[in-house]
Amino acid sequence: MIDDKEEIRLLMGGNMDIDMLPNPDVSWHMEPCPWNEEDGGEHKCAVKSTSICKYFRGIEPLDSVRCAYPDIR
Repeated sequence: MIDDKEEIRLLMGGNMDIDMLPNPDVSWHMEPCPWNEEDGGEHKCAVKSTSICKYFRGIEPLDSVRCAYPDIR
């Protein structure tokens, strides 16, 4: 449970890899990236020391990626 009164710090400059590419080797459910589904690419949310996806809007507990890719359905 998240405490709304909890003080949160925004730490800039995190250096990590984040992707939503289906992987049969992980034991948890992964939803696919909607951009990848749309154009068949292999876009990644964040690539260590390289790039951040233009639709990436952060992470929420527990490990949910905030994505702003437009819903075109």
